[in-house]
Amino acid sequence: MRGEFAYVTTNSITQGDQVPRLFGPLQDAGWHVKFAHRTFAWTSEAPGKASVHCVIVGFTRQPAGKARLWDYSTPESKPEPVSVGTGVNAYLVDGPEVLATAHQSRVNPQLPPVTFGSTPRDGGHLIIKPDEHAAFMADPIASKYVRRFIGATEMLHSKDRWCLWLVDLDPADPPRSSLLRERIDAVQKWREESSSPDANAAAATPHLFWWRSQPDVDYLCIPSVVSARRRFYTAMRLPAETISSNAVFTAPDPDGLAFAAVSSSMFIAWQRATGGRMKSDLRFSSTLTWNNFPLPRLEDKEKADMIDAGAGVLAARELQPEKTLAQAYDPRSMNDALVKAHARLDRVIDKIMGAPRLLTSERQRQEYLFARYAELTA
Repeated sequence: MRGEFAYVTTNSITQGDQVPRLFGPLQDAGWHVKFAHRTFAWTSEAPGKASVHCVIVGFTRQPAGKARLWDYSTPESKPEPVSVGTGVNAYLVDGPEVLATAHQSRVNPQLPPVTFGSTPRDGGHLIIKPDEHAAFMADPIASKYVRRFIGATEMLHSKDRWCLWLVDLDPADPPRSSLLRERIDAVQKWREESSSPDANAAAATPHLFWWRSQPDVDYLCIPSVVSARRRFYTAMRLPAETISSNAVFTAPDPDGLAFAAVSSSMFIAWQRATGGRMKSDLRFSSTLTWNNFPLPRLEDKEKADMIDAGAGVLAARELQPEKTLAQAYDPRSMNDALVKAHARLDRVIDKIMGAPRLLTSERQRQEYLFARYAELTA
């Protein structure tokens, strides 16, 4: 059957796991993108002028003709034609017709596995608030088990929070510390009275977090969600003694390779193209964005260069210790040294991805990313 049709729809159909759900069956049925308009603002004529971000995607089964593509420098700008070499794929990128679907294994096994941080499911009784911290640290028994507890908010905004991490609890200690004993008893009671069968089962070990995935080496801490305004995905390396919550992802990263990868412009370009969204913010996924990140197999020198450039980013951050991570990465006021450190990292990774020089736009990087993805998953 021949024919043509087009969608005028919200741009969510070209983001995250929506893409293979829609475009997979269309491609299987022989449909291909004939033309597309990337994200633009559609303003209602109704009072209040509600605005949504839309795309237009036209499909054909005709094999002839080069696909056409228009871009908008901002959603409110006028459309500008884009030169298309390979074709327009489901992500509205000039590149091969591939779909990134969730995978349990990584395209590049040199990158470490990523998982959710640890989940207390404790009614809040294993968590220590700032106004409780002094009392726990004054207790010689309880203080042995106090650990800094980091979620996305704490990491990005330098907020203080702690927890009781009792995986190595000495059974003789709770009777000697009323603080410990009261907290453990409260967790047990909360879990026993919970409507969740998982929480009920965890009542047998009330001193432990319900889900524990804490690395035993220095690790990468990745926020589940970051602002779409960020130029880079703002992650942080942490020592094994700092416990990460389920509001972040973690990856063992003793050498800093994972930090370098996630801090690059290549990664956030991949994230924007294939990752999900929470409202307009970028939502990280271990199986969709991280496991599919098409970083080619690294030679020893390439790996060393990435690690060294990543260390340079960390050093540049330390030049402004008074700033939170969110402040340091405000796109309106990033420090020149930090910008230069990221540019150095980008030169290394752009070259590894096959670019002859430092790339200057996200769309350029996405073209290389999809080309590498097609090669690595062929």
